[in-house]
Amino acid sequence: MAEFTDTLTDKHIAFIEKQPVFFTATAAADARINLSPKGYTDSFRVLSESQVAYLDLAGSGNETHAHLAADGRITIMFCAFDRSALILRIYGRGRPVLPQDDDWAALAAHFTLLPGTRQIFVIDVESVQTSCGWGVPMMELQHERDTLQKYHRQADRTLWVEKTLGRTQSIDGLPTRPTDRFIEGEPA
Repeated sequence: MAEFTDTLTDKHIAFIEKQPVFFTATAAADARINLSPKGYTDSFRVLSESQVAYLDLAGSGNETHAHLAADGRITIMFCAFDRSALILRIYGRGRPVLPQDDDWAALAAHFTLLPGTRQIFVIDVESVQTSCGWGVPMMELQHERDTLQKYHRQADRTLWVEKTLGRTQSIDGLPTRPTDRFIEGEPA
């Protein structure tokens, strides 16, 4: 049976801190629904009982940014893949914070920035839902993939800016705001 709370509890936060993967879902009018898996266990932060954030690395697109700019709604889901079954969803409104934004430095201080860091998404929690998770399979984490960070460390800076940071629209043509700054850990 699902249970809802208005904010994150200490028990929710402890659960989130143990999860190696989470999923984000966003949508905007007349656009595809975007659902993305996120790894790197150190990329998600609970800033308070009513606010969370995660580090976003450049990848195949920038749909979350476009959807949040257009609509603001986001759902984040964590699943337990071990014996203690649980699904936790955070429903909220989010916004991208880019390196050129005034609040970047204070927000980035919560993270270890990784090669390819493009932005940080900040989400104001509107509600939290937990449910049993009994249908989620049990799996064991072997290790994180290093492919994305390795790609960003070795990428040609000019090409990298053009293809990842300079992207100004989503796959559905919604606008995104590219970063105008390099941050530590990016290609030289």
